Amino acid sequence: MDKSKFLLVAIKAAKNAEEIIMKYYSDDLTWQKKSDRSPITIADTQAEKVIIETIKNSFPDHAFFGEESGNDNVNSGYQWIIDPIDGTKNYTRKIPLFATQIALLEDGEIILGVSNAPAMNEMIFAEKGRGAFFQEKRINVSNIQNLADSYFCFGGIKYFHKHGHLNSLLELSKQTSGHRGIGDFWCYHLLAQGKIDIMIEAETKIWDFAALKIIVEEAGGKVTDINGNEVAKDTTSIIATNKNLHDSVVEIFRR
Repeated sequence: MDKSKFLLVAIKAAKNAEEIIMKYYSDDLTWQKKSDRSPITIADTQAEKVIIETIKNSFPDHAFFGEESGNDNVNSGYQWIIDPIDGTKNYTRKIPLFATQIALLEDGEIILGVSNAPAMNEMIFAEKGRGAFFQEKRINVSNIQNLADSYFCFGGIKYFHKHGHLNSLLELSKQTSGHRGIGDFWCYHLLAQGKIDIMIEAETKIWDFAALKIIVEEAGGKVTDINGNEVAKDTTSIIATNKNLHDSVVEIFRR
């Protein structure tokens, strides 16, 4: 694949962050709770810092929005969306399901995404119009046509309950062949590779899904919010599918 200058720098930033993340992963790690009670570690803050520094070395005029550092309010046509460790709860428990998420927006549109899971040696990336790739090999979503043959993953159960979607989730489970509540980035990796067919999150934030959205779409899938609306920076829920099943899944949640 012929990578753009943006993608080359994003991959370099993710690998630089990996060194920090895996260093602390092998140590006895202490962590604190943020205002929303989610955990934060020294690895989160240091990894985000090195990602921003790496990108700024090549693109000093670009804007940044990181989970830990917030919005830098720089006026630029390009903005990088960063989650240094998606899955910090897993990270603190030495569960290998965590990843660095880096996305680039051009005039508000996501044009690039990198998702790097260092403990699993799994990096997936995509650029708009150029496809999605896992370990440099192009990947595609499944071609499953019917819900009865499909397999889905979902995020935290408490969020489906919180937002009134628990009955819809149960209904989907009745109409599909199998499901797993793995949550987080890895389900999108599986979806983009055609290993599952649907991923649903009842509560999420831009830094959690920006890179994964373009990865799924460039693999041939479709991503909207839980009501079927276009995804934007203020989107707080996600339905991602292999595209064939999208309308059927959205209809269940609209009920």
